[in-house]
Amino acid sequence: MTGRSALIATHGRPRRWADNAIRLIEADARRSADTHLLRYPLPSAWAADVDVALYLKDETTHITGSLKHRLARSLFLYGLCNGRIAEGTTVVEASSGSTAVSEAYFAALLGLPFVAVMPASTSASKVALIEAQGGRCHFVAHAADVYAEAERIAREADGHYLDQFTNAERATDWRGNNNIAESIFQQMRDEAHPIPDWIVVGAGTGGTSATIGRYIRYRRHATRLCVVDPEHSAFYPAYEQCRYDLEIEESSRIEGIGRPRVEPSFLPDVVDRMVAVPDAASVATARHVSAVLGRRVGASTGTNIWGAFGLLSEMVADGRSGSVVTLLADSGDRYADTYFSDDWLAQQGLDPTGAAAVLSEFERSCRFAFG
Repeated sequence: MTGRSALIATHGRPRRWADNAIRLIEADARRSADTHLLRYPLPSAWAADVDVALYLKDETTHITGSLKHRLARSLFLYGLCNGRIAEGTTVVEASSGSTAVSEAYFAALLGLPFVAVMPASTSASKVALIEAQGGRCHFVAHAADVYAEAERIAREADGHYLDQFTNAERATDWRGNNNIAESIFQQMRDEAHPIPDWIVVGAGTGGTSATIGRYIRYRRHATRLCVVDPEHSAFYPAYEQCRYDLEIEESSRIEGIGRPRVEPSFLPDVVDRMVAVPDAASVATARHVSAVLGRRVGASTGTNIWGAFGLLSEMVADGRSGSVVTLLADSGDRYADTYFSDDWLAQQGLDPTGAAAVLSEFERSCRFAFG
């Protein structure tokens, strides 16, 4: 090679394929409408001088059926625009849940192999959802091993580890660009109380709470952010003790939220309040809300709404009118053999009857105990 061309070294991978991959993802997004914001039917018998409203951002209407569709799209765009995903790249994730289902969808859209690394205890129904989208499931004996195993598989395949737990907060444009926070505030614009008093979310990767918390501050809204956390999760005790090196031995029983360690994407400084929710309360609320809405919702949605009910009760007790928004994260149809199975609950030692009584009292009087 002679002349000027001999002095040019090309380190980047060919961009033509990546350009088309980004086009495919953007075209897929444009074919999708925004998710609905539902007004939850609160009892009309509550105090007449206090007007409170609860809204559910219904993320089940994404094509892959959950909130994680947004995250998966962002992670793929992040990998593509950073030059880490190219034609033929094996894409790997540490996930046994809805994130892996959505990521498998985007990998198939781009014609890429996808591997989800998960504990061997993952339910057969969730494995089937991932495989139905074209993904391959790789199992490890211990939940804590998923991170290192995903890194190893990606490294040996010369692939890309999406790493939702590190990249969730940085892959999403928190200033807007039709993220979930911007969508909520736009959809609330013509409501009686358009600026919510609270937005309530769970912490799985930490990415959703980071996006919403940053957006609230960026737009200078008075809204506060409440993060709800299930049992066997490191987020709540770490926040309470300001010790972000805490680790939990047991795994969360509420799929999609709760982690054994505080993930890098969790930003505690944008959170105004955290609430610990018993797993029995998450299940009881999922069942209660399913009956009210006439369709099943998952237990992470139950966690969200338990927290939202508690905040509404406080607002009514204080004589404060206003609104609360939370997320309907995924469909309960994915959990027919777990949260909606009495046999499974008995095996887990979970009894939702006490929490169900709290919910009945809440509907009757708006009195609610967070515990």
